[in-house]
Amino acid sequence: MPARSSSKSPAPSNQPEPSEPHYLGHRERLRERFYSAGADALSDYELLEMALFPALPRRDTKPLAKTLIKIFGSFAEVVHAPVARLREIDGVGEAAINQLKLIAAAAHRVAKGEVNSRNALSSWNEVIAYCRTSMAFADKEQFRLLFLDKRNQLIADEVQQTGTVDHTPVYPREVIKRALELSATALILVHNHPAGDPSPSQADIQMTKAIIDIAKPLGIAVHDHIIVGKNGHASLRGMRLI
Repeated sequence: MPARSSSKSPAPSNQPEPSEPHYLGHRERLRERFYSAGADALSDYELLEMALFPALPRRDTKPLAKTLIKIFGSFAEVVHAPVARLREIDGVGEAAINQLKLIAAAAHRVAKGEVNSRNALSSWNEVIAYCRTSMAFADKEQFRLLFLDKRNQLIADEVQQTGTVDHTPVYPREVIKRALELSATALILVHNHPAGDPSPSQADIQMTKAIIDIAKPLGIAVHDHIIVGKNGHASLRGMRLI
């Protein structure tokens, strides 16, 4: 007779079945809320969590998002934070930095498209939004020029100077020289205050008046000088300082 097999069925394991990481369910619920209720239904840290999903696919992004908001203050300040400062944060690697800077670049590109596609003076809110997106969260002062044609359409947008945390050298004759090169008939001057307060200084006012004095005889109008900061913006024209 053939030998009876002595093999036995394996004993049931006492180990629990592997389960999904706890954060996957949270991610799905966050996505559902985003798509059903919209971005306004999410706090800054929740939106930042979602922004970090592609960069950190196997990590719970909630603690990191909360840490970044605590350090920098808001979603906008996080995505515009200097790369060197982001690298100092534990858990922020190159993939996360690339993702944050991609979001900042996308916001800038969208805002620039809004300005390019409209009459710059009839869409003042878009101009302000573009200037704030471009410069409000920079860690150094920048002096930007928006060159306009006779229909107030944007010809060019250029950063003429980048300075320190509290000063940017501006040369009025260089400003006008560039306007003539582009055949611009009007200018909007823009610069940022990295400290946050957009209130104009006496030097800001004097520099603006110097540019106006050179531009006017050449038929070039200076429509405004806008100062942007994390805490808002100031218009020298609106404040009747020019």
